[in-house]
Amino acid sequence: MGTASARPVANKYPSAHVLKIHGRLFLIDCGEGTQPQLSRYGFSHVKIDRIFISHLHGDHLFGIFGLVSTMALIGRTAPLYIYAPSGFARILDFFMEHFGEGVIFDIIHVPLTSVAPQVVYECRSVEVSAFALNHRVDTFGFLFREKEPARNIHKWKMEVDNLTLAEIGALKRGEDVVRSNGELLKVEDYTYVPYKGRSMAYCSDTAPFPELVSYVRGVDLLYHEATFAEDLHEMARMTFHSTGAQAASVALEAGVGKLVIGHFSSRYKDLNVILKEAQAIFPATELAQEGMKFDIPLVRYPAE
Repeated sequence: MGTASARPVANKYPSAHVLKIHGRLFLIDCGEGTQPQLSRYGFSHVKIDRIFISHLHGDHLFGIFGLVSTMALIGRTAPLYIYAPSGFARILDFFMEHFGEGVIFDIIHVPLTSVAPQVVYECRSVEVSAFALNHRVDTFGFLFREKEPARNIHKWKMEVDNLTLAEIGALKRGEDVVRSNGELLKVEDYTYVPYKGRSMAYCSDTAPFPELVSYVRGVDLLYHEATFAEDLHEMARMTFHSTGAQAASVALEAGVGKLVIGHFSSRYKDLNVILKEAQAIFPATELAQEGMKFDIPLVRYPAE
């Protein structure tokens, strides 16, 4: 929805991203202009399931008042959970005092406080962890992991060994089965995982720090800020941001599948300078652009 840092420029908006998992929509950051972007790209305001705010700088937050107000206007009744640093409580109180008339749904603020990754939300299909980043204010990254699916039974084994429904159920739950005659049916012999759970990490805003590599190791897609190119390396250091090359170094060391860089400074009219510096280190890097869609493909495991 938005890839600019600090201020919007022509054809660019501040940070906002929609992640769709099994039909559920998660909004990550909510910069100014998020509402028209949601409409432009076909996302229903009321279908936003949960909102994750990385930090309380305006370019990641100024869209929240308008979005919540519109949700009320179009009749949202489901509770809205907003995961954000503890200081967001004061912002929410201000909103409700001055603009909360007509908001009939509950807004639940879940404060983020952990340093190392900690699970802040989970359901049947996904687990979301938050972890501290290295910025000028309390800032958090997010790790979304699709949960491992239920195991499948090898059909040929089911027929050959005449498995009962109870035995099939236990094996699919990951439980070994001991038959009355003492025979042991081991999970790994009778079942398989049908596909690999997918993962995505979001890191904005942050300067490099050693622990980040371990936090995002092996994810399928890493979104990492790349506010500056190497020509402004010193400015990145002073403002606790990253260059494209630094983002790429994290991706390389962490062994991620794909790197998407964003949160670009308005100083750059041609973003290819940032992209080329990142690709020189980590070739599987792409520029985030408004309206772009990145699919994480499903990797299925063979039954045999």
